[in-house]
Amino acid sequence: MIKFYYHPSPNPAKIALFLEEAGLPYEMVPVDTRKGEQFSPEFLAINPNAKTPALTDGDVTVFDSNAILLYLAEKTGQFLPENTPKVRGEMLSWLMFVATGIGPYCGQAVHFSRFAPEKVPYAINRYAREAERHWGIIDAQLGRQRYMLGDTYTLIDMSVWGWATRLAFAIGDEWATKFPNVKRHLDEISARPAAQRAVALKDQFAFKTEFDDEARKFLFPQNAHLVA
Repeated sequence: MIKFYYHPSPNPAKIALFLEEAGLPYEMVPVDTRKGEQFSPEFLAINPNAKTPALTDGDVTVFDSNAILLYLAEKTGQFLPENTPKVRGEMLSWLMFVATGIGPYCGQAVHFSRFAPEKVPYAINRYAREAERHWGIIDAQLGRQRYMLGDTYTLIDMSVWGWATRLAFAIGDEWATKFPNVKRHLDEISARPAAQRAVALKDQFAFKTEFDDEARKFLFPQNAHLVA
């Protein structure tokens, strides 16, 4: 039985969508990051980076959402593009683009605009503009074709969808006007029954919603090094 370590945030959303689309049986294990459960010895043994999602499948352990997507796609043979060197190169390029561009820059844009103890205009501007630049590349790709790799719905679309669900929070309510092709893509995938089931997973557990001092301590532990 697959165990899926989950918190209701963009990266676990990708895995939830794949599992629901593929119809794979799995056990969901909640990890409440605002309570610090990601730092438990049990979870660190699965993901030493103390981040969700993570996954175990028998004696296999996989962490990082894009690695998990690729693992599940190759395990099941589902939601992969045509198996040619050319298309596989394209698939891996976009998968890593989301991993190294979309996710980190959206995350930092949110952090500096909403959660940093000091509002630093340079940092806010840098990460917001870089997040917008990366989404502009995705929007251009989706302007040329229905899905990220052409006419076939793949794991890359799931990876993009996870972060697209949070675009308003990351870069503002005007995002749909800036990126109409991303909006079209998001709406199409969000209407899928599997996506609706994936979104509903968060209601199975009572995750902490308060963003209090305890939550800040666990989400931003590096701030303990700041000089008061």
